[in-house]
Amino acid sequence: MQGILARGSHRLMVAESEQEAWDFIWKTVRFDLVFLELKLSGGSGHTFIQRLKNDCFLKFLPAVVYTEHGDRDSVRRVLDLQVQNLLIKPYHDADIFSEIKKATTNPWRARNFEEENSFCKLMGFTPVSYHKMLADLRGALEMIVPLLQQDGALKAAKPACEKLTALADEAEAAGAWGVVECLNGLAALAAGGDWTLFTQQLDQIGFAGRLIFQHLNPNLIPAEFLTSHEVNAKHEEQERAVWFNAPAEHRCPVVDGPRIQRELDALPGCPVIDSAAAAFQMAANGHPSCLNPLMDLVEKDPGLAAQMLIAANHIKRNEEADVTPLEDPRLAVGRMGEMRLATQAGSLITVEERLMEMPPQFDWPRFWKFQTGVARMARFTCHYLELYTMEPTAFMAGLLHDLGKLLLLRLHPFALQAVIGHARQQQIPLREAERLFLGCTTSEMGAYFTVKQGLPERFASVMRWIDAPDEAKEDSKLVAVVSLARDLCRQNNVGANGDLRREHTVPIADTPEWRILSGSVFPSFNLRKFELQVHANCRELNLELHGGSHARSAA
Repeated sequence: MQGILARGSHRLMVAESEQEAWDFIWKTVRFDLVFLELKLSGGSGHTFIQRLKNDCFLKFLPAVVYTEHGDRDSVRRVLDLQVQNLLIKPYHDADIFSEIKKATTNPWRARNFEEENSFCKLMGFTPVSYHKMLADLRGALEMIVPLLQQDGALKAAKPACEKLTALADEAEAAGAWGVVECLNGLAALAAGGDWTLFTQQLDQIGFAGRLIFQHLNPNLIPAEFLTSHEVNAKHEEQERAVWFNAPAEHRCPVVDGPRIQRELDALPGCPVIDSAAAAFQMAANGHPSCLNPLMDLVEKDPGLAAQMLIAANHIKRNEEADVTPLEDPRLAVGRMGEMRLATQAGSLITVEERLMEMPPQFDWPRFWKFQTGVARMARFTCHYLELYTMEPTAFMAGLLHDLGKLLLLRLHPFALQAVIGHARQQQIPLREAERLFLGCTTSEMGAYFTVKQGLPERFASVMRWIDAPDEAKEDSKLVAVVSLARDLCRQNNVGANGDLRREHTVPIADTPEWRILSGSVFPSFNLRKFELQVHANCRELNLELHGGSHARSAA
């Protein structure tokens, strides 16, 4: 039944018992048709249909009995209850869709009200004034229940009847005939002194209010009918509004530094983009005879590289006396081995690639391209300046320098889009927008996480001072190299990190990075030649990574 209804874009709720079905209908109101068996847990199809027919509102709700064995007596009893139809199993698409069409041609909820267009024309109402009458009636129904409960407790028939009669007149004026019948029925119970049944049936007034609400909002789908995808989409819409509307509503920062730190403390590992995680899981679970493909994947992805280093260094601290942290993710992969890699693959913390989509300037492929570009340019700069021992560290520091954005995506999925959007709109540096929304920067988040997870301190130094390399208190040359590589990738449009593109490029000689690095080169060093070479290298990187990022995305 569920599959058949889904093919027709219909929604279904399934109840296991008569009472559960009744409660569903009573709560949501938004049912068009009931399909039921004759045998029900805690009751029977016959008694359930009879219960519908005895209700002042639900007597119009159509019911179709689907039974496996239709003996003559059962069929006669069902047809005597005036159901819409009785069908014999198995289920047939055409029969089911035919019954749905019958039920929705003249919906049962509408039969509790006058037809709007003709009623408004007859009474001289506008649609707006008519809707207001119904909304006012709904409000009055909500207010009268506690008063009637009090009358019922005191067995005060006259006050109860007066209230109900006045409200019934209001319902009649609004053409709400089902409500009129409900109120008149309650007045008759009060007048007859049947206070037990009177009290029991007061919940019909609540149903009347829900019925009016559905009549005024015919396209609103109750939460019980929403799919998990729709529930998530609604939640996402609310979460997006929390972040995107924060500046206009003067709610910045939305979170603060101490809260961010607590959330980072609770992370068991480094987040990885879902597509990268899937590629790693496929490779790790395939019983690889060679670890090189896994090493290649890890070395090219900031989230994977950080997580493998975290895991390998944790193992190293527990098993070896040497506590010097590993800096090379390839060595980390080799250190863990096939079994541990498979375990890691199954426990990766992921974030959705789509959360980075801010067309046309920013998305995951562009961000990946930028991180890889910074890593490659940092290594090239070290090699050109003959800082050979720093090359592998500079590469990895460049790959991880913007790790804070992945952390933010995991903690607050829509914060990054809101921050980048605000920076673009206000034409301000991204770090200023981050401080506005978060009370800190993503670079500071990355540095805190790096230290907390036991990654090399040098990586944290780069994250901490990359925006102000001349203030670096440790690892100043490494900070300067990565900062310069980042600036060069920005200038040459090697990917994107979400920040605004600078209108005017600054010559390398005038940068704070070069003031730090210039002391490490020979007096004969040709800066102009170096500058030309790095820009040419960026162009080559752009072409190479353009193909690489698309290949990754397609894979």
